[in-house]
Amino acid sequence: MKKNIITIERQYGSGGSVIGKLAAEKLGINCYNRQILEMTAAKCGISPEYLESAEENVPTSFLYSLLLSANPARSMEDSLPLSDKVFLMESRIITEISEKEESFVLVGRCGSYVLEDKGCFSVYIYANPEERIKRAVADYGIAPNKAESVMKKADKRRETFYNVNTGRLWQDKDSYSLCLNSAVLGDDLCAELIVMAYKEYNAKNA
Repeated sequence: MKKNIITIERQYGSGGSVIGKLAAEKLGINCYNRQILEMTAAKCGISPEYLESAEENVPTSFLYSLLLSANPARSMEDSLPLSDKVFLMESRIITEISEKEESFVLVGRCGSYVLEDKGCFSVYIYANPEERIKRAVADYGIAPNKAESVMKKADKRRETFYNVNTGRLWQDKDSYSLCLNSAVLGDDLCAELIVMAYKEYNAKNA
């Protein structure tokens, strides 16, 4: 049975997390974001911060081959670098949630790829760099002189994690059901548009 799930990928500082939560509240369903990382970290017995940093260290195929050849007796998953294990573990947790809940909002974590066969409605939230930097300073408490570099680093981490694990391009808007410019529309209107489009999508795919 197809599930009615909303997945959101977002640029840093675009407000995707806030918009996802607003959309979930309007629909009366749960919103999962950093909770997925925290659940994964708890299972591994390590801190969410350490696990999150592992996403930045995507191994090359050459290094991965060396790792496997060094200890062929280990299972393939055991031999995987932590960066790849993060994706596998998070994917399992996300899949478990999808088996228990008919509808929810998932922010990040390659959700549109992991839940593709569940009939998810995928959204991409973006905004111009100037507005994203403003949000980083005002809402996230980032120092003005560091906001741009923090934004670029976060975007690069998200893009690399997504591209490597899905084989797709994170910023390819053709990969999503709906793309919204939060700098132009604002958070609340973005959430309203997601809800409207989601309901229309469900009606057509019922």
